[in-house]
Amino acid sequence: MSVVSPHQTVLLQEAVEALAVKPSGTYVDCTFGRGGHSRAILERLGPNGRLLALDRDPQAVAAAREINDQRLTILHHSFGELAVAVRQAGIEAVDGLLLDIGVSSPQLDEGGRGFSFRFDAPLDMRMDTTQGETAASFLAIAGIKEITEVIRNYGEERFAFQIAKKIVAARSERPVATTGELAALVREAVRTREPGQDPATRTFQALRIHINQELEQLALVLPQAMDSLKCGGRLVVISFHSLEDRIVKRFMRDQAALDNLPKNLPLRSIDLPPPKLRLVGKPIKAAVGEIAANPRARSAVMRVAEKMFGENLAGGRV
Repeated sequence: MSVVSPHQTVLLQEAVEALAVKPSGTYVDCTFGRGGHSRAILERLGPNGRLLALDRDPQAVAAAREINDQRLTILHHSFGELAVAVRQAGIEAVDGLLLDIGVSSPQLDEGGRGFSFRFDAPLDMRMDTTQGETAASFLAIAGIKEITEVIRNYGEERFAFQIAKKIVAARSERPVATTGELAALVREAVRTREPGQDPATRTFQALRIHINQELEQLALVLPQAMDSLKCGGRLVVISFHSLEDRIVKRFMRDQAALDNLPKNLPLRSIDLPPPKLRLVGKPIKAAVGEIAANPRARSAVMRVAEKMFGENLAGGRV
């Protein structure tokens, strides 16, 4: 039986400070998790403030519904469905939006969810357990090439091909149905690994990202976030993987650029369209003390931007 450890919210104070919460403002926590950021936002909101919280995990939604606060609205949506959720909540535009990307501690620490090689459990890995393909189902039908690409691209695993071969060979005798079975196959295929890291770490990470379409969801939500924000609204994104951070960095950089026109065009600066975002500060990482208390914070990177120009979901120019 697995033991769920208390969830420790990463970059809690830093993220809420970055949102620059206004007492009467409207905010969205796109990844409620267990509500660390949401509770901190609510503490700063006045009686007329509003917080919309989203999560694709039914257990997270259930935890959110235990909070008795009329200022809070919780919806069972992935963050890639931000625009739908904002409209469903009757919101025209928001003052700030927070994305804390990746798997939460309860998902990792509850063995039955199938996210962790530390527990032998059904190989599920879905954040939304009400729909979608499980990791076991994917590994039962995918070819060597597809499995290799997933493990190499999302896990940056140099032994991806050897792992894929092991999985396909093993399933010819019986399905790879549990986390323990998969972890054992990976350990047989991986010849060397960094000190202190389980050989299965990268493979489990890659399959989780693939099953939940995490990078696709991130690419979907960022433009929707721009459309949802008021002028002067803040976008705060915490990522835990280099691939995620790269997507966020490029999006913010492109939206903050003065223009995407070819160089040497005879245009005055006054004729150029203004940037849609202003980058706020430098990327922020967890402090040494936070990492010591919560090792999962070591890979976290937070980026912040402020909307300067554009249109909101209601179609108004800002």
